[in-house]
Amino acid sequence: MKTLFASTSRGLEELLKKELENIGAINCKVSQGGVYFDADQSTMYQSLLWSRLASRILLPIAEFDIYSDLDLYSCVMNIKWCDIFAVDNSFIINFVGVNDFIRNSQYGALKIKDAIVDHFMRQTNQRPNVAKQNPDIRLHAYLNKNRVSLSLDLSGESLHQRGYRQQTGQAPLKENLAAAIILRSGWQTDEPLIDPMCGSGTLLIEAAMMASNIPPGLLRKQWGFFAWQGFNPTLWNDLLFKAKHNVQKTKTTFIGYDNNPMVLERAKQNAIYAGVGDLITFTLQDVTQLTNPLDRNLHGMIISNPPYGERLESEPALVALHSALGRQIKQQFGGWRLSLFSGTPQLLDCLQMRADKQFKAKNGPLDCVQKNYSIADRQSDQPLIKQNLPAADFANRLRKNCQRFEKWASQEQLECYRLYDADLPEYNVAIDRYKDKIVVQEYAAPKNIDPQKTRQRLFDIINATMSVLELTADQLVLKTREKQKGKQQYQKLGQKQDYFLVHEYPINNKQTQFWVNVVDYLDTGLFLDHRLARKMIGQMSAGKDFLNLFAYTGSATVYAGLGKAKSTTTVDMSRTYLEWADRNLKQNGLTGKNHRLIQADCLLYLSQADEQFDLIFIDPPTFSNSKRMNDTFDVQRDHLKLMNDLKRLLRPNGIIVFSNNKRGFKIDADGMQKLGLTFQDITDKTLSLDFKRNKQIHCCFIVKHQ
Repeated sequence: MKTLFASTSRGLEELLKKELENIGAINCKVSQGGVYFDADQSTMYQSLLWSRLASRILLPIAEFDIYSDLDLYSCVMNIKWCDIFAVDNSFIINFVGVNDFIRNSQYGALKIKDAIVDHFMRQTNQRPNVAKQNPDIRLHAYLNKNRVSLSLDLSGESLHQRGYRQQTGQAPLKENLAAAIILRSGWQTDEPLIDPMCGSGTLLIEAAMMASNIPPGLLRKQWGFFAWQGFNPTLWNDLLFKAKHNVQKTKTTFIGYDNNPMVLERAKQNAIYAGVGDLITFTLQDVTQLTNPLDRNLHGMIISNPPYGERLESEPALVALHSALGRQIKQQFGGWRLSLFSGTPQLLDCLQMRADKQFKAKNGPLDCVQKNYSIADRQSDQPLIKQNLPAADFANRLRKNCQRFEKWASQEQLECYRLYDADLPEYNVAIDRYKDKIVVQEYAAPKNIDPQKTRQRLFDIINATMSVLELTADQLVLKTREKQKGKQQYQKLGQKQDYFLVHEYPINNKQTQFWVNVVDYLDTGLFLDHRLARKMIGQMSAGKDFLNLFAYTGSATVYAGLGKAKSTTTVDMSRTYLEWADRNLKQNGLTGKNHRLIQADCLLYLSQADEQFDLIFIDPPTFSNSKRMNDTFDVQRDHLKLMNDLKRLLRPNGIIVFSNNKRGFKIDADGMQKLGLTFQDITDKTLSLDFKRNKQIHCCFIVKHQ
């Protein structure tokens, strides 16, 4: 009888304990990350061959206390290594742990290696080889404070590597975790099993092997105990023969769907290698088209590991996918049971189903959850009762806003407008329409708010928005908006180059056209809250020399040009935005030497320019510390200096339209008077219907000479 340790993923220890007891192990004791158990030689081999949950099975060799690196060397040196493996076998050491004198794992492994090599040299006058790849013997050393545990790895390669999975898709489940998911789902081996997003087929293959009584280790060609001096090949071969003889033919139905033909082909090959290729039907199909392929009187199990992600741009698609999955399952699989494994539990809420049970587990470093559901039975001709959306109050507000603003935008001939702007404080997002694209900008939550709660609310917002506006996943773009400084204002988010044309107010019977990009940049190329100020510029610009400072993509210049300005000058520091502005001008037929584009620091341009203009539009950043600017700029602190420089460029009867987005901005009336300038606050006149609720979205002034 030997004491062994079976390691497994965190959270699966109790499940592994039950499995080992069923195999025949005794005195099983759960420990963190595994189970200690006692087994005779036959049960030891059976545990290696039959455990679907263990990662490795270790045979403890020695345990001792050390108080120096010399102690480690001496204790290892005194072990009878010739009784464990032969000198012509290669070996490797996996060392975990540090203390005051073993300060890194490589050093600990080196001391053990030296001790083993020196032991063999004394006993046989030969040196065993250390092999990093495919060693005959694997040794594990664990250092906890001053206590060292040394074990022989009987498994060799990790036990999750069954040998059937030649190719995988993205982020595949380990086979032992897949087996745990199957066991926790409550699936019975005679029940039909469907995986609607099967990927490389691991869940279905593991289940089919269980139903067929195929040992998970049957295909393995190499084991860690083959080079162990205690190996009993006769007993092992007898157990292997019995296992092969006891494989059963099952009539259970297994069906896998996926929308990727390449991944599906890999799944078919994996199933063939596992010996269950004739048991599983793999079909190319998107989850949104999921239907029940079996007789409606038959009930079974759906198990899947749907995709989940951390990247913002993937979340709308993931919400849409889970919403579609929940809808199809409730519609098509009444009376069935469902079990889903996810690294993003919030996504499972998009199913709009109540879980009967849930389990926690680790998938590598990720904290994951598995939820089991019972699907209500109903007749196929009964309509599906629409459940209340999460964030119902948000959904109702968005629906009302949509009805109000869509009618107004149609009358105004606008394709871009704001639908929602943190109307309800707990749903702190802005939602803008750009033609058929919807941009959801999440305002960054305070640091004292639980991130999980914030993400759950965001998923609810996405889900409700897609439902209310009847969007597909590729129509919704998600961004997070934080307070921006310096070059962050020009942050590039992607490389998709997804530009499309939108229209705004007509000027002189010609519709304004602008290129926008809702994916690649934090801002889209068109500031929606400034559209009335732009329209005003178009109405004021006839016959005038127009200057646009901090011009961004030149939308104000387009209005001035179509308003028959005598000339336009567009200044911005960013080459990207100037090229964008040039594209906008050309799109509206504004070309030639009368439409200049200047790449420059606008503050430096103001201090050095020696020409004058009749109409100037300036919309500076609230704050900037760009490396290409000589100094920091704060619009509240520096606006008088800005006005003084502008005054020099303004003709006697000229007009400055001065706008900025600083909340609580106050113009210095006394300072303006000393500069010989008058001003008029026209903010209310520049707030269109979709921005009326947010009085602090921007402020706007008309400035003239006294």
